[in-house]
Amino acid sequence: METELATWHFVVAGMIFALFGVLAHVIRAVFNVFPDKISDTPVVNILVSSDYSWADHLWGTEFDDAGYYRLDSLKNLRLSVAFSVFGGLAAMLLIDGAGLGIATLIEMGISGFVDLFWQRIAEL
Repeated sequence: METELATWHFVVAGMIFALFGVLAHVIRAVFNVFPDKISDTPVVNILVSSDYSWADHLWGTEFDDAGYYRLDSLKNLRLSVAFSVFGGLAAMLLIDGAGLGIATLIEMGISGFVDLFWQRIAEL
């Protein structure tokens, strides 16, 4: 079956990329062993810390008083989801074959769920 890239593929992929953004936000906040922000000076943090970058300084990523990435910050969640969705959709548009590959994965996933549903109904 030949897969054709359609608008609904981008909508579904955007929702999946948004879930990846939420997952990345939680992973960065929960599994971070060392604090990202060591001092109040951005240059020192960028040079010394491996997790603090120019993007964190530029976009205003929020950290708690101890220097750790804040899990309860809606701004951090919004930034993570926005960058994930924007990056994923840009990759689908700009990289040859990426859009068709993701569309094929989406259609295979949907057909797999439909087949599983009908199998469960037949077993019932």
